[in-house]
Amino acid sequence: MLSLSDKKKEIVIITLIIFFSLFALWLRLIPMLNLGNSDILTLVGSDDPLYNLRQVEQVLHNFPGYAWFDAMTHFPDGDFIYWGPLFTYILVIACMIAGAVTRPEIIGATLLVPPILATILVPIMYYVGKSCGDWKTGLLSSGFIAVVSGQYFYRSFYGYLDHHIAEVFFATIFCLTYIYALKEARAAEIDIKNKGSLKKPALFAFMAGIAYLLGLFTMPTMILFAMIVAIFTLIQFVIDFYRRDDSKYLVLINSVIFGVAVIGLLLFGIKSMDQISLAVYSVGHIYAYLSLIGGTLALWLVAKALKTHNRHIYPLLLVCIGGAVSLFLLILSPDIFNLLITSFFAFFGQAAEVLTVQEARAWDISMAWQTFNYGLVLMAFGLVILAYKNIKEEHPHQVFALVWSVIILISTWQHIRYEYYLAVNVALLSAVTVTFAFDISWPDISRRIIRKSAATPGKEEQVTVTPEGKRGKRGKKERIKQDARQSDRTLIQYGVLFLISVVAILFVITSVNYSYTNASSGVIQMNPDWRESLEWLGNNTPSTGVDYYAIYEQKTYKYPAQAYGVMSWWDYGHMITFLAKRIPNANPFQRGVAGDTGAASFFMTTSEDAANTIADKLGTQYVITDIEMDSGKFWAMSTWFNNSKGITPYQTYFAVPDPTQSSAYEQVLLNNQNYYLTMVSRLHNFDGSIAQPDQIYYIEYIDPSISKVSIPVVTNAEVMNATAAKIRVSQYNLKAPEGYHAVAMSPAIYLPVDTVPALRHYRLVHESPTNVFNVKIPDIKYVKVFEYVKGAHIKGEGMIEVPIITNTGRTFTYRQQSVNGEFIVPYSTTGCPYNVRATGNYRVVGKDKQYAVSEEAVVNGLTVS
Repeated sequence: MLSLSDKKKEIVIITLIIFFSLFALWLRLIPMLNLGNSDILTLVGSDDPLYNLRQVEQVLHNFPGYAWFDAMTHFPDGDFIYWGPLFTYILVIACMIAGAVTRPEIIGATLLVPPILATILVPIMYYVGKSCGDWKTGLLSSGFIAVVSGQYFYRSFYGYLDHHIAEVFFATIFCLTYIYALKEARAAEIDIKNKGSLKKPALFAFMAGIAYLLGLFTMPTMILFAMIVAIFTLIQFVIDFYRRDDSKYLVLINSVIFGVAVIGLLLFGIKSMDQISLAVYSVGHIYAYLSLIGGTLALWLVAKALKTHNRHIYPLLLVCIGGAVSLFLLILSPDIFNLLITSFFAFFGQAAEVLTVQEARAWDISMAWQTFNYGLVLMAFGLVILAYKNIKEEHPHQVFALVWSVIILISTWQHIRYEYYLAVNVALLSAVTVTFAFDISWPDISRRIIRKSAATPGKEEQVTVTPEGKRGKRGKKERIKQDARQSDRTLIQYGVLFLISVVAILFVITSVNYSYTNASSGVIQMNPDWRESLEWLGNNTPSTGVDYYAIYEQKTYKYPAQAYGVMSWWDYGHMITFLAKRIPNANPFQRGVAGDTGAASFFMTTSEDAANTIADKLGTQYVITDIEMDSGKFWAMSTWFNNSKGITPYQTYFAVPDPTQSSAYEQVLLNNQNYYLTMVSRLHNFDGSIAQPDQIYYIEYIDPSISKVSIPVVTNAEVMNATAAKIRVSQYNLKAPEGYHAVAMSPAIYLPVDTVPALRHYRLVHESPTNVFNVKIPDIKYVKVFEYVKGAHIKGEGMIEVPIITNTGRTFTYRQQSVNGEFIVPYSTTGCPYNVRATGNYRVVGKDKQYAVSEEAVVNGLTVS
């Protein structure tokens, strides 16, 4: 024990917790402190945070109403809101307290909530750590959680407004109260006949049930912690059976907790009546909680019936019963089987499309180390230490902490989004490790301090000669050997304490540095080009007729006749809703992305007719592209379009020999003609105009089967005229040996391999100011807005063209080759309502006649003579 009195120790603990809390708050408020006179909207994350703000605005206009259906997204179906209202109401209450009314005031008030929740979690972590160890473990846990970086910090700092921090907050409170319930139940020696033994465990179980409900009303993914309880319950029953302990305390705790959950959810209301799923507020949750209660009771009854049998019988019988129940459900109730069994295993799986969603991707070692760095080392030791302690002397609450940590670790490895949950476990287990190292070393340190303080300077130790003589000498030698062994053990203990302390200090320093850098560098900055373009869209396009603030019922709502959709990649859906108050066809819920009429199909198709069919079915009137869709996000769109082929039909990675290093290669991505024929490329790169090839690459390469390199290796590359390149390709491939090939490719998004036909129904109506190349030619803007129109019909043959000037002053010529003796042109030469407009009439190349095209003709598909 430390020499401080209990009162002084308590003051020190409180002081340090306050310091940790204030430090955590300061670290998260750095973006606000650095804001200066900038617009606060620039700090807000552009996906889910904007939608949370949209919900806050809607609830403030309809308080206390909450919309479970949103007509302002995923046109023409609208979208069901699958998460709960609790976090939204917390934000709304914060606005009411602050008196926030305008959009900047609402943003300012709500952005404070995530940092505050993270700050409150610091003292909560003290009690989590203390319950799993002692006051030192608690203090270290609170200190570590204050500085831990990665997704947890990202989701809780000023600028990222999302419910994930609330998920962590309520889930941690649930685990804390569950741990207290376990400790109280074991200490009370549960006896059904003795009601006094039930009070405290039942009270903490009730509190855990309330905490579970709060987490559930934040997000249905709280079911993850019911799964953790279920797995822990199974493991703990086996442990108790081996130790011949009665597990009825688990029956009491789980029954109370999930009984509260069932009652609370029924009072809350089932929000999704047409499906049985754990991802939404469906009756599936009721089935799951009742199954957990019934399963716990069944485990206890089986254990009671087998209490005099061999210890190995129980787990073997449970395996048999589990298999029989699963088979029974599979045959008689496939829906329940899928709910309870299939979804359990599916949770730990990966789909190809999910890999394109950043927060749903799998973890890897490099990402893990970047986030938690030296904390991973401490966490690993913490898992071993908890397991070791419970092998010697089992404690159910520590077994729960162990299971909790392992399941969250596995979950994070499968889906990086759960990293924000794992931060709590990293902090806790790191504290367990440091405390353990201190505890094994402190007795000897304390003893030496006491000896040193008790010793009198200037006196030597008196040696008493015993009458036994030689025996006394042998005893002295034995004591010397014991002292030597003790000294060796002491050195090892000191070494362990020193190394663990160094790792802990590195964990803190690295985490603080990483978090501070992210907070100071403006990691969340709204893209100014997107903001400019969407504000333009909101001010210069027709109203959809849908009230942005109104709450509609999904079953009865019908869109007004003038409503329309805005097609863009799903990443930008919430921005379109919040900034432009227009309705996206696809959104960050990944709705409207996949399928024959999804955004992926629209942008990846090489047929304008196919794109038009999609636009007609979805009621699309405007299309927005950006340079990221055209380049960095192209692989994501192609994966959603065809998850087995991905970018293969459009682009190829080649290995190019590095001239500075033998046997070394540089990886280069080149485009084939299919890339340039996709709708996203034809719109963004060529403004919908015909594009002719110029200089391209003639490439000779060998297959990986021959080169033993993972991707094709380039053996020859030449820049040449497109026509000459295609001739060379044909000649080479006719005579090439097996595994050797030639192909025509292009490295630049604006240099097609072959002719790209013009789009006849899409006209540029706005572009953002930034040229992504930072040069005059090529001049491709970051964001472009197109309108889908019927187009005016002009009879004729050949190539028609019209000069265009954009809102940024950029000029280009729209050209189109006739099809079946006709042109269908998207730009009007008179009456255009946009700042992107024609500066002259249409003319067929090589002919004198010009054509004036009215806006009416373009909009209504009229024929112009």
